[in-house]
Amino acid sequence: MRSEVTLSSQPIDEASLLARRQMSYGMGASVYFAGVVRAAEGADTISAIDYEAFEKMARHQFEAIFQEIEKRWPIESIRLVHRTGLVKVNEASLWVEVIAPHRGEAFAACQYLIDEMKRVVPIWKNPVVS
Repeated sequence: MRSEVTLSSQPIDEASLLARRQMSYGMGASVYFAGVVRAAEGADTISAIDYEAFEKMARHQFEAIFQEIEKRWPIESIRLVHRTGLVKVNEASLWVEVIAPHRGEAFAACQYLIDEMKRVVPIWKNPVVS
């Protein structure tokens, strides 16, 4: 399984990411997910989220998650981009692509990845209250 993790303060360029997609002829599903900053965090109205990451450990944790995904589903590739720094409301903070033979596997792996990321990857969000 191919995997790619990008942690960056730069805006996510989804068109560029899609243009670089690599998919073999045996694959029938490509699932994309974009997590977008919303204007509320709990009861607070916010204007942005400031993301911090312990990059070395974050990469280690992502690799562990990818290894578990590889055991569970026949995934060809996963690409993940997570923003760091200030991300304004309505901007994407996360972009994930999962390529698999079938949609069920791709959706399940994507859901698992995001759930595990939130649970174990050291990326913290600090809401900027409006």
